[in-house]
Amino acid sequence: MVRRRTGCLVAVGLAAGSVFAAGVGPASASSHREAPLTAGDPKIDNTDVYAFVSPDKSDTVTLIGTWIPFEEPNGGPNFYPFQDNAHYDINIDNDGDAVADLTYRWTFTTEDSRGTDTFLYANGPVTSLDDANLLFKQTYTLQKIVDGDVAGATTIASGQAAPSNIGNSTIPNYGKLRTSSFETVDGGGRTFAGQSDDPFFLDLRVFDLLYGGNLKKVGTDTLAGYNVNSIALQVPKSALAINGDATKNPVVGIWSSTEKQTLTLTPGQAEASGDYVQVSRLGNPLVNEVVVPAGLKDAFNSIKPETDHTVTPVVDKVLDPELPHLLNAIYKLKIPTTPRNDLVEIYLTGIAKSAPTLDGTAPPIQADLNSQVLNGDADATKFVPSEMLRLNMGVPSAKNPNRLGVIGGDFQGFPNGRRLTDDVLDISLQAVAGAAQSGKIVAPLKDGDKVNANGQKFGKVFPYLPLPNTMMANGWKAKQAQMESASAVAAPGASGGPSAQDPASSLLGGQTGQTLAGGLGLLFVSGGALVLARGRKLRPGSPARRPSAQPA
Repeated sequence: MVRRRTGCLVAVGLAAGSVFAAGVGPASASSHREAPLTAGDPKIDNTDVYAFVSPDKSDTVTLIGTWIPFEEPNGGPNFYPFQDNAHYDINIDNDGDAVADLTYRWTFTTEDSRGTDTFLYANGPVTSLDDANLLFKQTYTLQKIVDGDVAGATTIASGQAAPSNIGNSTIPNYGKLRTSSFETVDGGGRTFAGQSDDPFFLDLRVFDLLYGGNLKKVGTDTLAGYNVNSIALQVPKSALAINGDATKNPVVGIWSSTEKQTLTLTPGQAEASGDYVQVSRLGNPLVNEVVVPAGLKDAFNSIKPETDHTVTPVVDKVLDPELPHLLNAIYKLKIPTTPRNDLVEIYLTGIAKSAPTLDGTAPPIQADLNSQVLNGDADATKFVPSEMLRLNMGVPSAKNPNRLGVIGGDFQGFPNGRRLTDDVLDISLQAVAGAAQSGKIVAPLKDGDKVNANGQKFGKVFPYLPLPNTMMANGWKAKQAQMESASAVAAPGASGGPSAQDPASSLLGGQTGQTLAGGLGLLFVSGGALVLARGRKLRPGSPARRPSAQPA
C-alpha cells in the first residue's frame, strides 16, 4: 500500500510545467539557457537527458546527458571543452525514495600544449586521439558512486574525450576518431564523451507571445546546425536495478546534474577551491524554463529531488499554472480543470495504479508502466514523489518507433524514458491539453510545432548520436530550408510518426489511444512479459491481437 502524501511538491509544478511549457506549440529546449546562472556558465548547463533500452543490445540501457547549449560549430579557437574538475553526473534512483542509489560521475582534466607558440586547436591533420598535431586534449575518469558514498567511489573507466569537430581539413575522418574514443566500462558496457549534433529538435519561438499569437511562427528547427557536448553510457540492465534483478525491479528514475567548486579570480587566472556545489539539474524535458519563475530557477538547479516539495512558492504557482490560462486567453483553447493529477503521475510519480497523488484520490491513469512502486523489492511506503525521468527497462524496444511515444501507442517512448527520436514537445503539448485524461488527441493542436524529426539522422549503434556539425548554423538552416522545399511532396507520415494532415484519431495509433485514459493498454514487465491489451492480461508467450501501434 502506498502512503498518501498530502504535502505539495515543487516537482508537481515542474513536471506539470514540463508539459505546460509546450504551449500551443512546444516551448523551449529541455534546458537550453533556462536559468540566469547557467546561462552565464554554459560549460555546466545540462541541456537534455535520454534513457532507453538499447535497440541493438536489448539486455542493456543507454543513458545520455548533454551539456553546453548552442555550440556554433565555428566557435574557435577554444571551441567547447568540458569544465575541468567539475562533476558531470548521471543519477539513478531505483527504489523511489528520490535519493540517488547510483551516481555515474565523469571528471575531466585538460592537457593544453599550445602554450605561447600558437592559437591553433590543432596545427595539422589529426588522425588519432594521440596525434601530436592535436594540441588541446581532455581526459576523464568515470566513477561509480553507490548510495552517496563518495569516499568509496570506484573508478570503472578512464579515457580521452573526442575533441570538438573543428573541420574536415583538420580532422578528415571524425567518425573514426570518435569511435576510437569509446571506452569499456568495468562490469560491462561502454562510455563516450565528446561533441555531437544537438539531438533535440523543436521550434523555440514560443517566447514571442506563444508563436506570435497566431501559430504562424512554427516549423523551423531552432537547434538545427548547433552542437552540444555529450556523455553516453551503455550498461547492463542489471547494473541499474535493485539487487541486480531487472526482471523483478525493472523501473529506474534518472536525472543528470553538475557540480563545481567556487572560482577564485586573479588577473589572468581562475582557481577552483572549496566544496563542490550542485549548479545544474535535469530530469524530464521542459521543466525549469517556463513554469519556474525567474527568481527561483537557480534555486531549482541547486536542489536535489528529495527537496522538491519544500519550495512552496513554486508549488502554489503550479497548482494553478499560468500557461493554460494563456492558451485559453490567446487561442480560446478549453483547458483541463485542476488539480492535474494526470500530469503528476506522468512526470512526478510515474504511471501506476498505486501511484500516490497529492490529494489522496486514485491516480487518473489506471495502468502500470513506469513508477518505482512497481518494483518488487521497493518499499512503497518510502516512495517520495519527485521530478525525474522514469524508465521501465522491461518494455522491449519498438521495431518501428512512433515519435509520439506512449500517446502514439509506443510504450517504449516518452514519458517511459526518452529516446532520441521522441518528439517530446508534441507529446507534452497533447498531455497538457488533456490527451492523457481523455484518451483522444486534442485536434486543434495536432500539428504541434511542425518539427517532427532531427535534421541529422541518429545512428543504429552506440552512442546513437549524430556526428557534430562543422557548417555554420545559419548556413545549415539555409541548406535545411532547401531540402524541405525539395521534399514538400513527400508522403504524409514519412517523418517517423503521424503527419500533421492525418485525422486526429490516427495520432493515437488507433485503438491504443482509446485505452489511454482507462488503462492505457500499457505493460509492466515482471518475470517475463506481462502485457495489458484491451483490458486483458496475457501470459508470457500467449498469442494476442495487439493494436497496430503497439511495439512488437
